[in-house]
Amino acid sequence: MSVAGFLVKEGRRVLVIDLDPQANATISLGINPSGGGNTIYDVLMSRIEDYPVVTMREAIRETRSGIDLVPSTLDLVGAEPFMYKINDRFHLIANSVAQVKGAYDMVLIDTPPSMGQFMINGLIAADHVVVTFDRGVFSIRGFDTLMTIFSDIKEMVGDEVRPAMAILTQWEILAGAQERGGLGNLFQRLSSRFRGTQGEVSGGVAPDGALDAIREKIPVVYTVPFSREVDEAQRAGVPISHHSPECPAGVAYRQIAAVISGWS
Repeated sequence: MSVAGFLVKEGRRVLVIDLDPQANATISLGINPSGGGNTIYDVLMSRIEDYPVVTMREAIRETRSGIDLVPSTLDLVGAEPFMYKINDRFHLIANSVAQVKGAYDMVLIDTPPSMGQFMINGLIAADHVVVTFDRGVFSIRGFDTLMTIFSDIKEMVGDEVRPAMAILTQWEILAGAQERGGLGNLFQRLSSRFRGTQGEVSGGVAPDGALDAIREKIPVVYTVPFSREVDEAQRAGVPISHHSPECPAGVAYRQIAAVISGWS
């Protein structure tokens, strides 16, 4: 939600669609996933016979940060078995987004990390795919699995998925970086746009050569340093852009948002 917040601050009209049953994006934007009202669950279930029709537009809620949201809920887990009964199940989100796309400059879709109908729907609906990795769980094997998922989607559905950007979050600060010019220089490198066909990555050494493997597959790679303010912002129900925009992570996310803004 950090990117969405900076896009709104640029004056962009932004819609976030939370496709993850864990509802992290929903909670981070200050919406209670158990608070009632229409959610993405209702939108998807509308395709099931005898279920009330709920359009994407009818599920949109305003948040205090200015980001519009189609919230998620744990009930979403129950929608996936029904989706297998729908012939065009892989394009449910793409078709729903088409109904509201003209009202927004940017539509951001947050998918769950595991392979399934929600991830497939989100990836197919996207014009640009951004993948994120937490350094604490990132590995070469995990990256290879992700690329296999993209290949499987191409084989199953015929839609090609090519990631346009990778964001590596909570990137640890190296002790040696302080010796090379202090934290200020490190954060300046972290927040700069990476150039070149493979991207230039600063700030952090990837385990097992993972960073090099990413650069071979994804044209633009960003690292975002750990900042405690990110957790504080999530607890406050607002993006880092509205809570602590000048913290190290905020500076990095502002630069990322500027790149994504140019995609529209």
